Amino acid sequence: MSTPAPRDPVRDWAQSGVAALTGRPDGPPVIPPGRAATVARELADRITDASGGRVRLDGALLLSERAAFTERHRAGAISVGGSCRLLPTSDGWAAVSCARPDDPSLLGALVGADVDDDPWPAVESWLREHSGADLAERAELLGVAAGPVLRPEPPPVPPTPLRPRDVSGLLVVDFSALWAGPLCAHVLGLAGARVVKVETPSRPDGARRGNAGFYRLLHGGHESVVLDPAETGDRAALAALVAAADIVIEASRPRALIGFGLDAEDFVSRGGTWVSITAHGRASGRIGFGDDIAASAGLVAVDADGPMFVGDAIADPLAGLTAAALAMSMATDRPGMLWEVAMSAVVAATLTDDVAPPPYRTDGGWWVDSDFGPVEIAGPRRRELAGMAPESGRDTDSVLADLGLRR
Repeated sequence: MSTPAPRDPVRDWAQSGVAALTGRPDGPPVIPPGRAATVARELADRITDASGGRVRLDGALLLSERAAFTERHRAGAISVGGSCRLLPTSDGWAAVSCARPDDPSLLGALVGADVDDDPWPAVESWLREHSGADLAERAELLGVAAGPVLRPEPPPVPPTPLRPRDVSGLLVVDFSALWAGPLCAHVLGLAGARVVKVETPSRPDGARRGNAGFYRLLHGGHESVVLDPAETGDRAALAALVAAADIVIEASRPRALIGFGLDAEDFVSRGGTWVSITAHGRASGRIGFGDDIAASAGLVAVDADGPMFVGDAIADPLAGLTAAALAMSMATDRPGMLWEVAMSAVVAATLTDDVAPPPYRTDGGWWVDSDFGPVEIAGPRRRELAGMAPESGRDTDSVLADLGLRR
């Protein structure tokens, strides 16, 4: 087992690229609260051990990696990606996302107003007269990614990996999309697993419309299958593909998977590993994206003007690393495992009451004092791309034929 380097949250934040993405657009970078960057490095150490040294990643840098591709910058109370905002409510603050094509109309329904392409004036006005609890109730009912900025006391503890296991040669079937689940699948692929990405004709991965380089990074070397669960033959092939899998990754509410004819508990009872990534837990009806989840879990930086987003959708990569470490471990008392990764719980468990020192400017850059001396605040960095990301459905026939399956 590798010997981890001494950890200091301030140094880990400064080196992660996340601090450079945190703060007002015309102000200095900010060291975020808590120890999420440190946790990310600890998770990467576990992954290195489980893979026998095959996978060596700096978990802290993964937290800001998308911004290295998009070249976006800190924007204070607007998320780095631009689709989420921190807004005042009658009793505090809330994070509200508007990331999907239907979100403007959903936000209009939430606040009871007619909105065009810009729902923000109506949303801001409504929030000032309503509490965070009012927002949470209506957001869950309408399927809006939004919630009050709260800090649970005490923070929930995410699951802990058990005995490490080698995943090389295992079949991973990945139903997830966007960032958290694909990052988990990417790490398992680096560790030697065969990764098959599954999409449906009506719901391809929305990340395909995002930065092409970042999508290629996470999906390079994987195979792509498109199956329609509404078609009898495809539904049977979908069930057979899952039955052949060693690990399943998904980020859907349980009832949606049951509608596809997929049963996590049955899969686990037959010895498989099922990784379920949700915004707030499998029992919750709330949805969320990386920025609003992190903020509603309490991971925000604060100055005199109010809260600011920490990094870029940080709940996604943190949950993805957690999911990968869990998938690369196994229980000693049962053959299968259902790992439930609630993104909000993963984030909340990294929060502490420690106060970070303010950065200072010198020699043309920003620095901060850590337990190990002055550390320069680094920007996001990207890894080298390896392999091409497959076009949607490219490998459907070959994967099914290779597994002896028929549509």
